Amino acid sequence: MLLSAVLTAVMAAGASAAGAGPRIVYTKTFPGSAPDYVNIVVERDGRTSYREAADDEDPLRFQLSASDTEALFALADKLDRFRRPLESGLKVARMGTKTLRYEGSGEAHETSFNYSTDPEAQTLADGFEKIIETERDFIELDRAVHFDTLGVNDALLRVETTWDHRRLVSPAQFYPLLERIFKNESYLHMARERAAKLEDEFKNPPPMKEGAKQTP
Repeated sequence: MLLSAVLTAVMAAGASAAGAGPRIVYTKTFPGSAPDYVNIVVERDGRTSYREAADDEDPLRFQLSASDTEALFALADKLDRFRRPLESGLKVARMGTKTLRYEGSGEAHETSFNYSTDPEAQTLADGFEKIIETERDFIELDRAVHFDTLGVNDALLRVETTWDHRRLVSPAQFYPLLERIFKNESYLHMARERAAKLEDEFKNPPPMKEGAKQTP
């Protein structure tokens, strides 16, 4: 009876997930790396959650831009919403197991791969890698702001580098931290100047260079 009840609950949860959304769920496991686990859920309206532990009940939450959200879902559609295998089967170095899952409209499909030769799969995975890089920068900056005043400038430099390489997503999530820095004289002057400069660039991004290609 107990086993039957558990199976019923699991099936009901799966049906509920498939009926919700649509959403894309990206999970990456890579033992020995930092982080060794990541789970990202992107809803169709851009609401996004980020976890570095499977049991994390308080994930980072932010709003992905409409253009980035559209790009991710368009790629998912090109990949048949993950109904087909994406693993190349080639003998390559371990790069972490990446699982892509599509939920919504009464359907749920997923596929996992270490390395794929499919260009859409590569682009989609890179889009999620950008989210990971951004949230790692956010976590480090948040930690420095609260616990390491002298380390704030170094954390800001990492954010700036990610931004300059066009790999920072949803910069608005940084506004509260940046404003706390440039309005507080307890932080180094160079850190306060850098924080103000970054927020200004986030709100007024420079135009892309001619020929540059934007990816999600």
